[in-house]
Amino acid sequence: MKLIFANPWFLLLLALVPLVVWWRQRLRWSSALRLATVAPFRHIPPSPWLRVRQGLVVLRGVALACLVIALARPQQPIGEVKAQAEGIDIVLCLDISGSMLAEDFEKDGRRYSRVDIVKEVVREFIGKRSHDRLAMVVFAGRPYTVCPLTLDHDWMVNSLDRVRVGLIEDGTAIGSGLGASVNRLRDIKAKSRIVVLLTDGVNNAGKLAPDLAADAAKALGVKVYTIGAGAGGVAPIPVMDQQGRKLFYRTMQADLDEPLLNRIAEKTGGLYFRATDTKKLQEIYATIDKLEKRKLEAPSYRQMREMFGWFLWPGLAMLLVEVGLGQTRLRKLP
Repeated sequence: MKLIFANPWFLLLLALVPLVVWWRQRLRWSSALRLATVAPFRHIPPSPWLRVRQGLVVLRGVALACLVIALARPQQPIGEVKAQAEGIDIVLCLDISGSMLAEDFEKDGRRYSRVDIVKEVVREFIGKRSHDRLAMVVFAGRPYTVCPLTLDHDWMVNSLDRVRVGLIEDGTAIGSGLGASVNRLRDIKAKSRIVVLLTDGVNNAGKLAPDLAADAAKALGVKVYTIGAGAGGVAPIPVMDQQGRKLFYRTMQADLDEPLLNRIAEKTGGLYFRATDTKKLQEIYATIDKLEKRKLEAPSYRQMREMFGWFLWPGLAMLLVEVGLGQTRLRKLP
């Protein structure tokens, strides 16, 4: 049985055990009563308990040695494990312009707005990336960083829940949103960096052209997956009052710029997807989840079984036996 000691320096105390035994033996056999001669006692046969008494000092030495070994924490290796994790740096870039209120997505037979379904699917995506650093940027007329790269996914989900249409001035600044997302990854040294950009419109705001933002992503080695959201054609969009209650619906013509989204993805080595319904959107994020996996091998570690009990309890037992016998049946008189 191979043993490894967690506290090997305690083993140096083993050198003191013979000294303790010798000193104990010297005290035990020192004369308590001095006689001129022992001749009158020579005919008395020695008691068999005398030999047992002589063994007590050995028992004390073995007990002390066991306790010292227990202090050194002996351990037995039972296996070696290499922890593996999948990690990557991802920025989720989401469109929250007014058109994202269009209710052309369905779930459980009910109509929902694009932004509500997108938030739900993104929430599921975040939950699957436990080893990733994630960031979130939203955009309408300008970009807004919801949270920087983080491993605190609970905080990120809470931040996502607060995202709503109207958070920032309206418009669709695709280039500025992408630029802000790429900027979040600019100084990151990770080998894998991606942006997942979702929009339902055409670029009509912002100071940065989408193609220039894509060129910057390509130069920095950032891969961009683009998603075009919306069923296409005419979509119903609710009109709200000041209290947020729906008054009526008006129709909105889809104006998704698919050639632009295709171009951004091709430039950066990503892919373009079209999400026309809830199921398709879920499948898209599931596909990206599968595509962007990178195995990280953590340092290996040994699984150890603690063995100090094998020495501690016998050592204590022998010590109790030695003390008990020394103070009772084998007690030295006077």
